[in-house]
Amino acid sequence: MIAEGKRNMTAKSSGLEGIIVGDTAISTVGKEGLGLTYRGFDIHELAAKSTFEEVAFLLTYGNLPKSAELHAYREKLIKLRRIPNELKTVLELMPRSAHPMEVLRTGISMLGTLESESTHYKDHQIADRLIACTPSILLYWYRFHQFNEKIETWNSNEPTVAGYFLYLLHGEKPSDEMRRAVDVSLILYAEHELNASTFAARVTASTESDFYSAIVSAIGTLRGALHGGANEEAMRLISNYKTPEQAEKGVRELLAKKAKIMGFGHRVYKKSDPRSDIIKEWSKKLSANARDGYLYPVSEAIEKVLWDEKKLFPNLDFYSASAYHFCGIPTPLFTPIFVMSRLTGWSAHIFEQRGNNRLIRPEANYNGPGPRAFVPVDQRG
Repeated sequence: MIAEGKRNMTAKSSGLEGIIVGDTAISTVGKEGLGLTYRGFDIHELAAKSTFEEVAFLLTYGNLPKSAELHAYREKLIKLRRIPNELKTVLELMPRSAHPMEVLRTGISMLGTLESESTHYKDHQIADRLIACTPSILLYWYRFHQFNEKIETWNSNEPTVAGYFLYLLHGEKPSDEMRRAVDVSLILYAEHELNASTFAARVTASTESDFYSAIVSAIGTLRGALHGGANEEAMRLISNYKTPEQAEKGVRELLAKKAKIMGFGHRVYKKSDPRSDIIKEWSKKLSANARDGYLYPVSEAIEKVLWDEKKLFPNLDFYSASAYHFCGIPTPLFTPIFVMSRLTGWSAHIFEQRGNNRLIRPEANYNGPGPRAFVPVDQRG
């Protein structure tokens, strides 16, 4: 439960850093001896041995699925991929220049008006629906505006969310390596305790608003460059260089100008991001068959400079950028993939908030002017 804090508390923290605001049974982040776990399962084991659908089930329903449950869950998600014609019309009317995160924000809000939460259509059903159809929403808009195509948003030949996304994006069956790379990235991005977007979702849920509104709140928060948008910024940086030597020189110049380098450091992790080495290995594998595979050693050069000069380690966003790029994914779609994954964590937190709810209403430390007498407008010199 996340609850309102006691009144008259004197503790304060800029950005709520280090402030514990409640309990959760969903994940641990940066805890000594635990690192990152989802409902008790270590992220390294999940990334090596499970699939995104297993992790989605774990976060949404509380336990890893048995074989029959996993099969039924995958079949359910496949059936929930199709999007309504009314939503397709809205996606067609959106401008080609819209940011894909705006598309998801508006598309999911529209879906919420067509399939509003009710006693017949509620929490877990909505979570499964959004996990299934978010790739459909995103790529229907993308393919319509980029290639003037009205794609079919139902395909059972790709049973995984990762494979379905890549199939809709490229119009052909993805390689096993690319499918698994995206699948692992979805596992890594699925949940991360009270990050900004999850906290936004819980604040909205705490007001007893509807499920869709909580998700839209989270999407709006995730779009920021200091949160989900960091992987896009990281790719733009990496793409500036052709060789490790260029990267080293360029990044040192940026540091000398005190420029912000996205994709490094973390508010919670102090020594390393346990997810980073996992996705780094996938970036390395994919680079071997990529036309611009030199971007991997460029990335390593940037990592080395940031560590040597600032003792900053790469977070998940940094090597996710090149891994996605090597899968042929356009940079503006990087953060929406984050949404496709984090929907699972957001949903779990909405369930948890609703299960033991109290309105989230913190207090602020006032530092404005003291009491002042009001002067009528005609007397104000």
